[in-house]
Amino acid sequence: MLERILIIKLGALGDIVLACGPFEAIRKHHAGAKITLLTTKPYEKFLQTSNWFDEIITDSRPSIWKITEWIDLRNKLLSGGFDRVYDLQTSDRSGWYYRLMGPTARPEWSGIVSGCSHPHTNPRRDNMHTMDRQAEQLEIAGITLVPKPQLSWVKSNIEIFGLPHKYALLVSGGSPHRLEKRWPTDKFLELARRLDQRGVTPVFLGGCHEREISKYLLGQNVNFLDLIGKTSLEDIVTIARGASCAVGNDTGPMHLIAASDCPTVVLFSAASDYALTSPHGSVVTILQRDDLSKLEVEKVDAALRIR
Repeated sequence: MLERILIIKLGALGDIVLACGPFEAIRKHHAGAKITLLTTKPYEKFLQTSNWFDEIITDSRPSIWKITEWIDLRNKLLSGGFDRVYDLQTSDRSGWYYRLMGPTARPEWSGIVSGCSHPHTNPRRDNMHTMDRQAEQLEIAGITLVPKPQLSWVKSNIEIFGLPHKYALLVSGGSPHRLEKRWPTDKFLELARRLDQRGVTPVFLGGCHEREISKYLLGQNVNFLDLIGKTSLEDIVTIARGASCAVGNDTGPMHLIAASDCPTVVLFSAASDYALTSPHGSVVTILQRDDLSKLEVEKVDAALRIR
């Protein structure tokens, strides 16, 4: 019986959400084991209440020249006495962690690094959706039932936001380094006007680095609620449960919203492949244009499933 299990999943947010099914599957398969998650600081608090892990440790992702941090990480990995590792990151970095746990006998390892005990060797793995790829990886390690991501365990007090009775979520931002993944803000504004005319209040969500969108919105003639930079991950999930629908770019919060079973429309440009990374939920619609500036407001409006 395996008693000490390590799961490696560092990020980003969308990948963390898509890994929630594998997290749950590993917990059920190793019901009596002590399970440790190695992740990064932004997701530590969010995942603590999931009941999937007995311990969460964080990885600072040290640069190659920060020798002291690498030594600390190696000591942390070795001190866990792990019997098996599920590497759900399957990156060059997590491959190095396999090497750090040598040269003596390493734990059983599910991943792609050379020499591991349970390798996922499918040559098409990079062309599989994240959920399918991870389910196949776990099947090789003996875990055959992997559920879809679900966030029913997430709770937050959202009364402070004064949400209206009927509202829609608009996620108009995204990575500041990937502007080509954004539908133009003016088009989000036009969609917001259409929603408001139907009695559905537009609620804009986003990270602190997207406050320039808030400043732009203030100068526009549209009724909306601005929550950009004001919500935690837990807040987004809880807010999404009560939303009539949601529209957003290919960015992390859309994974939280979709997994909360809010009717969701996600907008993809040529910068990412929805066949590999699309959010999962009960009602998810994907709209794709190589150049999102050419995606008409009417098309997005028609795709809405307002509840």
